[in-house]
Amino acid sequence: MAKETFTKNINIKNRKASFEFFFLDKYIAGMKLQGTEIKSIRQGKVNLQDAFCYFKNGELWVKQMHISPYDNGTHYNHVSDQDRKLLLSKKELRKLEKGTEEQGVTIIPIRLFTNDRGWAKMEVALAKGKKLYDKRDSIKEKDTKRELDRMKL
Repeated sequence: MAKETFTKNINIKNRKASFEFFFLDKYIAGMKLQGTEIKSIRQGKVNLQDAFCYFKNGELWVKQMHISPYDNGTHYNHVSDQDRKLLLSKKELRKLEKGTEEQGVTIIPIRLFTNDRGWAKMEVALAKGKKLYDKRDSIKEKDTKRELDRMKL
């Protein structure tokens, strides 16, 4: 039997999200997964770029998060683009649902990671979209910070 190539600490980030959105509030949510999905996550085969969250019957779901099929999976392998349920407390769900009623505010996944027990967790944020001039300002701030760091060295 071949040795599995799992890494202990998984930390997959949605780098595009911080460029496109202002984060108003952040939450850590558990995920309801199938057996082969967690194996693919531990191999790091996840794409969060186009993912977003929505409410359905009072529950929070993540859509368009791509988890590649597990290489050694059989015909019981998971569907790669299915919707997955996020697990939060009722209090947090109410806060998020109330926040999304505001115009231009959405819920996006920022980061997917495994905790010390090996469970997959997702960090989601209540976010408001940036305008073009906001994006230019954030690029300008990054450039000036980079230049200052170079000057210090």
